[in-house]
Amino acid sequence: MLKAKISPSMMCIDFLDMKQQIKDLDAANTEYFHIDVMDGHFVPNLMLCNDVVKAMRKVSDTPCDYHFMVDDAEKMMKWYDIRPNDIVSVHIESTTHLNKAVQYIHECGAKAFVAINPGTSVYMLDAILPDIDGVLVMTVNPGFAGQKVVESALSKIAKVRKILDDAGKTDAMIEVDGNVSLPNAEKMRSFGADIFVAGTSSVFKKDLSIAEGMQNLRDAIAKGE
Repeated sequence: MLKAKISPSMMCIDFLDMKQQIKDLDAANTEYFHIDVMDGHFVPNLMLCNDVVKAMRKVSDTPCDYHFMVDDAEKMMKWYDIRPNDIVSVHIESTTHLNKAVQYIHECGAKAFVAINPGTSVYMLDAILPDIDGVLVMTVNPGFAGQKVVESALSKIAKVRKILDDAGKTDAMIEVDGNVSLPNAEKMRSFGADIFVAGTSSVFKKDLSIAEGMQNLRDAIAKGE
């Protein structure tokens, strides 16, 4: 089992207190900042522009974990400041030029992940499997925070882990995104998840400090190991 990492969803941050919250996340040894990029077409929401990312980069050197929920991701990625050690996820459902998108991600020095929605078969990964560094498994339908987890998507984590291992990609990571609450995080880890996108159900939960939310999530993840 690979080392577990947390990637807080920056769409859930308090934008009026962004600078301090980023410092709090860094103090809690956050591994990634999850950047949700939405175009209002592939998903019915708009998030986060590159100006927000540039502002974050002035405060922290923590790598970004880009999640492009957009049409024609291979074009829109070029608008963003993608750096070595970042993760970039592109939806398999969103582009007919997936290999081109993955190639561009690698040219930037970043890790290329493919994202799959709850209703997408894991066997859609077969054609792109040799070229990717990991898989982002959506456990809710993409677009908005605070949704209920799709239970069938949890077992998909184990299926993806088997597909990766059988292909000899034991170092490839599985990221999970969608209602990563403490009970769900424990289950997700037991199924083989490595990177946990944290939002309003854990790290950014009301009445908790970021330090408390991060520690509670790490403890829940550890219970699944």
